[in-house]
Amino acid sequence: MKFTDMLRLALKALKRNKLRSLLTMLGVIIGVAAVITIGALGEASKINIHQSLSSLGSHLIIILPNSADAGGARLQGANIATLTIKDIDAIQQSSTLITGISPDVQSRGQAINGSLNWPTSIEGVNEQFLTIKNMNIREGIPFSEREVRTYAKVCLLGQTVVDNVFPKGTNPVGKTIRFNKIPFKVIGILAKKGQNTFGQDQDDVIIAPYTTVQKRITATNYFGSIFTSAKSEALSFPAAAELSDILRTAHRLGKHAENDFVIRTQAELIQTVGNVTGLLTILLTAIAGISLLIGGIGIMNIMYVSVTERTREIGLRMSIGARGIDILQQFLTEAILISLAGGMIGILLGEGISLLAVHLLGWPPVINQTSILLSFTVCSFIGVFFGYYPAQKASRLDPIEALRYE
Repeated sequence: MKFTDMLRLALKALKRNKLRSLLTMLGVIIGVAAVITIGALGEASKINIHQSLSSLGSHLIIILPNSADAGGARLQGANIATLTIKDIDAIQQSSTLITGISPDVQSRGQAINGSLNWPTSIEGVNEQFLTIKNMNIREGIPFSEREVRTYAKVCLLGQTVVDNVFPKGTNPVGKTIRFNKIPFKVIGILAKKGQNTFGQDQDDVIIAPYTTVQKRITATNYFGSIFTSAKSEALSFPAAAELSDILRTAHRLGKHAENDFVIRTQAELIQTVGNVTGLLTILLTAIAGISLLIGGIGIMNIMYVSVTERTREIGLRMSIGARGIDILQQFLTEAILISLAGGMIGILLGEGISLLAVHLLGWPPVINQTSILLSFTVCSFIGVFFGYYPAQKASRLDPIEALRYE
């Protein structure tokens, strides 16, 4: 029997029971749509997370003090005086893979302007910090190396602080605010960045020269962390290794001594989050794939029903010369058509849902071709696998017994 004849007969049989055929496809449609949607959302979330973390500086490398035992008590890393200006000087003199470096000193307190106040944090850094963290000035100017060197009481405000300590419509640039009891002149407003991937408000901050923060607020001579920037994202890990060697030498650590610092790269964080998201996507896709299995079982069930209903038709066709292979191919073609038609509808539905979802979430649109190809392949396999046994049963019917069937 020609393929076109089998296709025509299969379509005719499916049209006779349109509702039943559609209901049979439903399991495949839901399974494929779920796989496509989850795959696309997983890929879009990975891209969104990468973009969000990259906005903090994809070349970023953070050096933190390592926790250590002190008199039997375990101290927090931020309270250990292991990172000092000597480390900054050593890195600037020896490193070949970084383009910028800034100390970081932080403190919590109240930003006060007249009767308005707001609980926030102040971050003491140098003039390279904004470049390292990919931060821009919306209005005003950044502070310079001279202001860092002279302990100038100047600051940059995040938009959240501006909104809470200045009346609406007021230009803060040139005004003076107090952080706790220390006055700071506002010389610039940071461009709005919103929340980061972890829900933290990046605009709720005051940035000032680290020398001023150390002298006027924290009364310390060590840093809570050091920010550096690798020459490229690809050089983040080699740069981190280089920084480790420089700091071990600067801290005079022995060959087997434990580091008294920790180095974290933004590329490492991006990779870790991406791996977690990828595993979660695979898990959810596997769960969604169960719907495809159920859809396949539905196809097998309905094909068995179809064989039973059409037993006399099968006997009649065999009696006029149809071979067993012709009957098998006919029923197998029907099963594959149901599966592929359900798969095509599921792909279109899944793409539509995923595009709508990423639009509502504000994520970048992604068409996951791998998921589409995999779904189409699985649908073909389901049609063959679950349609074969009913088709084989039909092909093995005895023509005489089939004609007698009531």
